[in-house]
Amino acid sequence: MGSIRLTDSDILQIKEHGLDTLLVHQYIDSFEKGVDHADIDRPCTLDDGIAGLDESESAAYADVFEKERKTREIIQFIPASGSGSRMFRALFKVYSGTHSIKKEDIARLSGQKGGEYRELLCFMENLSRFAFFPQLCEKMKKSGLDPEAELAAGDYSYFISYLLFEKGLGYRNFPKGLIQFHGYPEGPRTPVEEHLVEASGYAVGNDGICHLHFTVSPSHRKRFESFCNKVKERYEKACNMSFDVSFSVQSPSTDTIAVDMENRPFRDRNGRLVFRPGGHGSLIGNLNALKGDVVFIGNVDNVATDRHKSKRIFWKRVLAGYLFTIEKRIYNYLARLENTSADDEEINRALARAREELCVEVPPAVFSLPAPKKREYLIGLLNRPIRVCGMVKRTGEPGGGPFWVRHKDGSRSIQIVETAQIDMKNPDQRAMLQGLTHFNPVNIVASIRDRHGRPFDLSKFIDQDAFFITEKSADGRDIKVIEHPGLWNGSMAFWNTFFVEIPVETFSPVKTVNDLLRDAHLL
Repeated sequence: MGSIRLTDSDILQIKEHGLDTLLVHQYIDSFEKGVDHADIDRPCTLDDGIAGLDESESAAYADVFEKERKTREIIQFIPASGSGSRMFRALFKVYSGTHSIKKEDIARLSGQKGGEYRELLCFMENLSRFAFFPQLCEKMKKSGLDPEAELAAGDYSYFISYLLFEKGLGYRNFPKGLIQFHGYPEGPRTPVEEHLVEASGYAVGNDGICHLHFTVSPSHRKRFESFCNKVKERYEKACNMSFDVSFSVQSPSTDTIAVDMENRPFRDRNGRLVFRPGGHGSLIGNLNALKGDVVFIGNVDNVATDRHKSKRIFWKRVLAGYLFTIEKRIYNYLARLENTSADDEEINRALARAREELCVEVPPAVFSLPAPKKREYLIGLLNRPIRVCGMVKRTGEPGGGPFWVRHKDGSRSIQIVETAQIDMKNPDQRAMLQGLTHFNPVNIVASIRDRHGRPFDLSKFIDQDAFFITEKSADGRDIKVIEHPGLWNGSMAFWNTFFVEIPVETFSPVKTVNDLLRDAHLL
């Protein structure tokens, strides 16, 4: 460490960014070291890391939640800093702004090339079904255009340009959470509005208020705040409750330094260091700052129309009831360990049950420790934040999912592992990814206080070695960037984790604009 020389102006820039030089050197050392891949033991399956619940069991857990929620401080936490750029990538790739986009031409190219042309053709054929279509037409009319005439001519260039760019809706760089997703008779709804309605069915605790917290990009914070102030009263009347909606941004102090392909600090054209956001793992600090003790966590684009909400709300309650049941069991263990002199035999039994009850395989060496050390180890194992994660059956989605992972101390635990954490050059590890039966939809409920009601310091439960290195570009040059351990991956690696199978119908993300044509997003 320290082989990179920093100038006085570099050091000043680092401090102004909220970082320190030691941390910057550590980042650069991490580029040299490279990524530590997860050591996968096997995929989680039903009854081996994933709990399956029958109808009576799920109903019982939902009842547990309903009985106990009025004693808890509950909040919904939604990362919402993403823009709509990915949603409209196919449209932007085809659109050049220099010629008209005729439906007949796109149909021909769709048959020849497929890919983005096929996506664009689907978009064209269903344009009037999208919730944003009326507002798009209004924007065009204000500029003197005739949307009906453009449709009759089969020319979609104005529709696409007014959808993507600021002269119209500006959706290319618009926050995804504020894009009109669903059309209702009374008007369109955005993901933020759908989260308000859905959260009213479960994110209500001891104060009778529905609390939601969105993490947003600094450039869009005022837009989110203004929008929520405008619509909140309407949904309070519709849902017959009060909403408390708060926002935070990813701290600049979580940004990481960019390097060139030789791992030297990358500088812009003015010779200044370049820092980039550290990924959604940076949001562990935002989560740490929440006041609630029970937190529901989900993605901003995983929403559905009202027709589908009852099942989604029911399973949120099931997961929370499961959490409360597990939490009570762990608290009872801790009370006995902390307040009594549990004998060696009792501690050994508790360690042996850890695999079944905590989904942790304890290192064999622990059983050889003296009783006080075993007791200390077990307390450390139990006294952690708890999360229950819904898992859906895999239906072809890209990405990672639930695995049993081996750790350096010889233990094994269940973890959510992303594809980027897997050594794809290792055929055995690659085969385990291909053998996944379940997928992580980011449907999590967490307990973030200890049994005495004291908030955990979530920064103490991160696997700091589980960072990512990604390649990007800046000023036309290739760069490398470090991303912090993912929010539900390495940043929660040392939480007590439980996986529960939930119906695939509870998972309806919107990654491309055409996903809005799926049943979950239609009335």
